[in-house]
Order: sequence, then structure tokens, then C-alpha cells
Amino acid sequence: MAIATLKFVCKPIIHPRPAPFQCVRKVVPKSVPTVEVEECSGSSREQENKKVPAWKKLNSKELGLRNSMITSPTKKVLNMLKKKGHDVYLVGGCVRDLILKQTPKDFDIITSADLKEVMRTFSWCEIVGKRFPICHVHVDGTIVEVSSFDTSRSKSSMRLSHHIEAPSDCDKEDYLRWRNCLKRDFTINGLMFDPYARIVYDYMGGMEDILKAKVRTVVPAATSFQEDCARILRAIRIAARLRFTISRETAQSVKNLSYSVLRLDKGRLLMEMNYMLAYGSGEASLRLLWRFGLLDILLPFQAVYFVRQGFRRRGKGTNMLLSFFSNLDKLLAPDRPCHSSLWIAILALHKTLSDTPRDAVVVAAFSLALHNGGKISEAVDIARRINKPHDARFPELLDPSSLDEEDLENEILDLAESVKGSLLKMTTRHLVSGAMCDYPQAPHSDLVLIPLAMYLKALSIFDCAKVSAGKKSFSKQGRKIDYESLAQGDLQEVRHVLARTVFETIYPLHQARDFEGNAANVRFRPSPLPVHVKPNAPNQDIAWDWNSLNDINNRKCVTCDFCGKITTGGITRAKRHQMGVRGDCAACHKCPKEVKETLKIAFLNKKNEKDAYLKDIEDLDKEHEEVEEISKTSKP
Repeated sequence: MAIATLKFVCKPIIHPRPAPFQCVRKVVPKSVPTVEVEECSGSSREQENKKVPAWKKLNSKELGLRNSMITSPTKKVLNMLKKKGHDVYLVGGCVRDLILKQTPKDFDIITSADLKEVMRTFSWCEIVGKRFPICHVHVDGTIVEVSSFDTSRSKSSMRLSHHIEAPSDCDKEDYLRWRNCLKRDFTINGLMFDPYARIVYDYMGGMEDILKAKVRTVVPAATSFQEDCARILRAIRIAARLRFTISRETAQSVKNLSYSVLRLDKGRLLMEMNYMLAYGSGEASLRLLWRFGLLDILLPFQAVYFVRQGFRRRGKGTNMLLSFFSNLDKLLAPDRPCHSSLWIAILALHKTLSDTPRDAVVVAAFSLALHNGGKISEAVDIARRINKPHDARFPELLDPSSLDEEDLENEILDLAESVKGSLLKMTTRHLVSGAMCDYPQAPHSDLVLIPLAMYLKALSIFDCAKVSAGKKSFSKQGRKIDYESLAQGDLQEVRHVLARTVFETIYPLHQARDFEGNAANVRFRPSPLPVHVKPNAPNQDIAWDWNSLNDINNRKCVTCDFCGKITTGGITRAKRHQMGVRGDCAACHKCPKEVKETLKIAFLNKKNEKDAYLKDIEDLDKEHEEVEEISKTSKP
């Protein structure tokens, strides 16, 4: 994903303070099989009272790795280099993800060919990077990264502060592979897969840490993070995505050296944050950033929210910000990311709600207006018919009040302007630096993470919510998410996913289940009657679900024979047919027979009263017309 790196602020200032050590929950993967390994002869020396991991050659079939799991563009690059007589391997996180039966974000290749030979092999190829140059090979609209053993060998002359000797009785190929793996960040990324020999090479004990679900640096953690402080953020990202724990030594170094991430370029920081929040692991990433004190440095406004909520560093509860990203994560994946502007918009919207709580119906109507392309009156009409309870755990949401249509529209417009104001605050240096001024013991940072181009992109998401727009905005058609357009930042797709995330946070899909709120002692229980039924107005409400947003205009309706509820055409044709055959809606269908009969009698009585009233009105109109005709004819 292309990420803009425009900068408009000065170098940040930070005053770090040490934080207490905290552990991370351990989740052991269930998909890793037990395998028999073939060990090479290795050294028995100890490095810092630890034995050097035994070198292992693992059978890829026993690990469940198949060549069909490799993407077509990657296969083409592998085959082209192999035909030229070069050794080729898949290396890094893609091997780890394939072993864990997860979808790799991308595939990295390392080859015995030098980069110039790679350039001659492919027609569209370019060398990028100065410190560690690699080749970007363009194949079928995607980029495959190819590195060379020769580059690693030329860098091996650099003196490192750690000293690990290679076994003396291994061949040249083993030594080259081992030397490359030694420069990897974590042991679980130090695996090499030869898809032709069907062998996985493990020189750093990566398989053992995968089985333990643990993130551990290849060399001592303090040394590793001093060599490349971006590894601190990668440790958080990998642990969040895989639900792995971080080893004790690595976790301690993450906390102690967290301030060093400010040495990174802001474009790199934004890229790492985007990997955390836009690829389906946003909630877990925010929890770990908060736990290790990195949220205070990277996103001070959000850190202030956690402090004011009394959210503990090891807290396992939730809040509205975490719920936003939890619902967003359900729609994303490593191979289906979103544009950076989406998670920036979520941060701005939540900051607005945390500063000034709003009526739950106002926030829901605001999300519907975004989805509809700014059709506020239509969003208000739908939102006023919602009668299911909102999630009362969040103090950012106020209980619904009796707002008329005009007041509701004004509240939506005010919320839109407030969100734009929050975006401006998040990109203003002196406001960011003063975010945590009330907490002198916390580190104070003036880092503005959001560049100008991304600020303008996020701002355009909310431009449709205004009184009069010179340029019309169109709503998204259909419920299916176009992930290619979403990754490119298409406004309709971004607004659709944002609105869906916000709406499902306010009105959870499983609201009927019992749960206790954290903010207030509130317990919700399913009602014996359908939730959507109002005894005094059976024809006023619709059964609400996010999917009913599809094709808002010109929708066919089906009326339940028991409660009189009108269900719109957002349901599928099969469900509409079932209602036509049964004569009841899904909610009434689950009710006991006695309750259904009571509802039907009440509905028929209402219907009969209404029909009788309409007939009386019709008779009065006819009598009035007859009187008028008589009076006209009686005039001289």
C-alpha cells in the first residue's frame, strides 16, 4: 500500500520514564504439527549461558507446506531464477505464516544471484534501499521483494556487538544461510523454505518458538533494538497479529528502549502503525502499545483517553476505542487491508466522542449519512425508527433523547464539524505536545504522526456531511466490500466500512445476550416479546440490521401477520419468501404460539379499527359531496 510521507513538523521532544514490566497473554497455535527433525552437527558452546540452537532441516510436507500455497507472481519469480541456475528460498515472515496456516502479507525471496543479475532477468525490476538494497520485481500488478546472499555477505564485514560462532563442520551453503538468518529480527522469522527441495531450514530455533507461541530476538534484545529500533514496533505488530507472547528479555528491552523509535523517519513510523491498525489486528496492537508505553509516544491523545478511563496497562476489559477497532478487525485481514485514512478517521471520531459525548441515535444517524453519501434527511428517517438499545458500557454514548427531525439534522452537522476539528488537533504540534500535560509523570511527545496528505484524505471522508454540497456524493451499492478499492482509499468504500464499524459498535449484533457494563451496572436481557415490537405503534418500526442499508430506495416490503412489523427489501429473496409462506417475521416465528396469537389479535383489532375509521372518513366525504351538489342545484 502506498503511504504518503509528507512532513510538516519539527523533530519531536520526549522525556521518557521507565515503566514496570508486564507480561502478555500466551496463545499456543493449534495448527502446528509435531515433526521429526534432521539435525546437523553444531557447536556445543554457550552464548550468555544459553546453548546455541541446534540446526534443523525440516520436511516441508510434514509441516503442511505445499507449493500451491505460494502466490502465482511469487512462483513466476522463483521459477525464472531457478531456471537461470540460482538457488532460491522463501524467507522471513511468509514461511512462519504458512506454517501457522495464515495468509502471508507478502512473500520475500532470497537468491544466490546478485542484484544486477536479478535486474537482467526481469524486464520490470528496480533496486531500492541504500543500507540493505533489495530488488522490487513487478509481476502481474504486484511487487515481489528479492534480496541476495551477496548483499548479506558484503555487509558481514560490519562489526557487530554480539559474537556467535558458526559450527566449523558445516558446508558453505549452510554457512551462507545461517549468516543471513543471524541478521533477522526474530527467531520465528529466521526460517528458510526451499520449495524445490521441500526443506525448511531452521538455524535459530524458530520452530521451537512457534510451538511456544513466543516472540524472541535472534541476538540479545537490547543489542538487536539498538541496531534497528524499528524492530520494537515489529515485535508489537507480530505479537498482536499472531496473538503470541513476547519473551521476558525482549519485553523488558521494548519498554526500556521504547523512546528510541523517535529516531525513525515519520514515514517509517506511519508505515509501521499502518501495518498494526489496517491489517486486521488493530485492537490487539493498541492493547500492546498501551501496555508497553508506546501509545504515550505515538498517539498521545489516545493515551490520555486510556488514562482518563482508568484503563490499566494489563487491563483485559474494553472501551469504545478498542471496540471500534475490534469491529474493524472483523472486516480486514493481512491480504485485505484498508487505507490509512480509515483508521485515522476512526481515531478522530472517537476523540470527538470522548471529548463531548453524544446521543447514540445522533452517532448512528451520522454513520448512516456517511454511508449514504451525505443524504442526511434519509439517514435521519432511518435512525429515528431504530428502537433497539445501544451499548450502554461506553460513556461516550448518551441515552437517546426525543429530538425532532430538524434538531437531529443539526446535531449530525455539528458532529461532522467537531470531527474535522479533532483531525486538526491531531495534526497540530503544540496541541499534541500538550495532550498529556496533566500527567507530569508520563512521557511528553510532540510527535505528529499524521502527515498533511493523510490529514486531507481523512478530512474528505466527512466532507459529504454538510448542508449543501456543490459536488454530489454517491452511496455505495451492495454490501460486499471491494477490498482493492478500499486499500486504494476509494471514498465510497472507506465511508461504507467506517459507517458499518461505527454502527455495529453502537448497536452490537448480539445485544440480546446478557452482559454487564463496565461504566454502569447495567444488565440487558432478551425480552419475551420481539424487541422491535411497540404495543402502541405496531406499524411504525422496522426490524433494523446493518444489511438493510442495501438498496434503501425503492425497496419492497413484507408485513408480518402477527405483529404488523414492516420488513424492508434488505432481506434476501429466500427470507422474503419464507415470510410470505409462514405469514410471520423471524422474531415472531421464535415466539410461543400463545404470544403470537395475542399479537395477531391485537394487530387485527388495530387494523380493523383503522379500516373502520377510514371507512367512516370516506362516508363523511361522500355525504359532504352530496350536500354540496344539492346546495348547488337548489340555488336559483
